[in-house]
Amino acid sequence: MNAVVDTARRQAEEYAGDDDRPLGSYLGTLAVYGVTAGTLALLGRRLRDRPPAIGLADLALMTVTTHKLSRLIAKDPVTSPLRAPFTRYSGTAGPAEVAEEVRGKGVRHAVGELVTCPFCTSQWVATAYAAGLVFAPEATRLAGTTMTAVAGSDWLQLAYARLQRSAQD
Repeated sequence: MNAVVDTARRQAEEYAGDDDRPLGSYLGTLAVYGVTAGTLALLGRRLRDRPPAIGLADLALMTVTTHKLSRLIAKDPVTSPLRAPFTRYSGTAGPAEVAEEVRGKGVRHAVGELVTCPFCTSQWVATAYAAGLVFAPEATRLAGTTMTAVAGSDWLQLAYARLQRSAQD
């Protein structure tokens, strides 16, 4: 067993070089995700005769919802108190978005990277949405419709601002 642990530590050191890359904490995050997704799949199988049919409309709703909710979690100023234990404010990143630096070591650093990265967060959001379609499809579609409307409104706000700038030039 010690040989396995020593090999894992050596590989982590060789991988990270001089940078702080908390591979053990990433592995823990992967394990939490795997156990969560596996548990949801097993529960869904036990509680339902068959998985729900997901058509193109559901897929489109899920896609836009995942995009919007991931950005809301990772970049929105209003959700910064949720990220604060893992990050430090470093400025603005775009319209209605903040830039934050990950802080800490180990688990704190790994969670900080997860909650500041909309690409990383989207995996978790999409999994939760899929679980919602299994366990509470109507409520999930309602939440998805709401997030899709907010995303559409965001895009219209950006287009409107661009049109205003071009009209002033």
